[in-house]
Amino acid sequence: MYDFVGEVRDPIYKYIAFTDVERQLMDSPPVQRLRRIKQLAGAHFTYASGEHSRFPHVLGVMHLAGKLGEKLREGGFMDGDDWQKLRMAAMLHDVGHGPFSHVYEDVLNKYRKMTHEDVARWLILNTALKDMISDAGYSPAEIGELAVGRLASGRRGILNQVISGHFDVDIMDYLVRDSHHTGVEYGYVDVERLIGSIVVVDDVLAMNVNAMAALESFYIARYMMFKAVYFHRTVRAAEIMASKAMDIANEALGLTSFKTPDDFLRLDDEYVVSSIMSLKDEGRLHYARDLMSRYRDRRLLKAVFETFLHHEHKLYPTLLGRNEIRERLAQEIADIANVDREYVIIDVPTVPSLPYRPLYGEHFESEIPIAIELGTKSYERRSIFELSPVVSSLKGFLDVARVYTTTEYRGRVRDAAISIFGEAPPAFRVSF
Repeated sequence: MYDFVGEVRDPIYKYIAFTDVERQLMDSPPVQRLRRIKQLAGAHFTYASGEHSRFPHVLGVMHLAGKLGEKLREGGFMDGDDWQKLRMAAMLHDVGHGPFSHVYEDVLNKYRKMTHEDVARWLILNTALKDMISDAGYSPAEIGELAVGRLASGRRGILNQVISGHFDVDIMDYLVRDSHHTGVEYGYVDVERLIGSIVVVDDVLAMNVNAMAALESFYIARYMMFKAVYFHRTVRAAEIMASKAMDIANEALGLTSFKTPDDFLRLDDEYVVSSIMSLKDEGRLHYARDLMSRYRDRRLLKAVFETFLHHEHKLYPTLLGRNEIRERLAQEIADIANVDREYVIIDVPTVPSLPYRPLYGEHFESEIPIAIELGTKSYERRSIFELSPVVSSLKGFLDVARVYTTTEYRGRVRDAAISIFGEAPPAFRVSF
């Protein structure tokens, strides 16, 4: 095993140790920049202490990847080099996130058809990270692929599943970390039990059936965190304001037209806020400035209509999920309410209610694998849906449809939204 050269204090795991090459990566500009990117974008406007950055998250993921890597190494499924590769890749898995984390990614995808994973691989191959990894005797290209769960499949593909899988260490860390910092209790899961119960069956990571209760709690926690935190109406209000402001200001500020790593690395939360606030107050840029001013001062948009949907049909969310349909409906609501179109926003966040992550090179993404022990270190792989009614009940998609507007327009926009969508069920009506 590699020698640790230091450690950092962490509120979740107490101490996170690091090796020499990890220290170099941790101190590099691309990773240090993550201190200036909030993990939860606008959650701090609702959960006041939810101000943590991406930086401690990637250290936490590295720590848990090392824990699971140790277990896999002891089982003969990887060696010491793989352990170090896994930890490096885990630290770098979010290095491509832009301002306000996933909020920026919506704008990036719209104009560049890129994700934070694309940017992460690009940064690993085109910044000082490349030399640090090479000088330590590893392949930057391999670390880049592993960081986004795209390393060659087969036996080596086990490493992918540690970082991007049905119960990966990324999800484990963000659930417990986000719960801790927001003060909600839904995301507390037994990480030690989960990691200790993962086994390998046919080159796939599976959860020992003996840990079914911990795994069920894990999936319930994820579901509840989306409902209570990530999709909270006020959290989403802040995020869609930042997203729309960046969208309007994109051309003027070149937010997605970066050509060099330095162009991208200057983009952090404060840079974008100050840049948009310094724009000339003319044309559509007026709306970008106004939205960002409201965001900064917590004068947030108000949800005047909402409904939660939990369903199994993959095609169901595509209607409102299509941008052109949302734009047309928003324009219709604005016309009926006789308000400025820029201040009517339809938000339709959607997420699989279970983490269906296709395993790279495999074709059973909907099968969350459970291991049934047949003998000494001999297992049969089964689907969790055969064994857990609790998890089966969560299967499908969680969607929220909301209409937002400013405080002064909310009565008129609410009436207009109801005239189009119909009255929301009583449980989902928004109080004023």
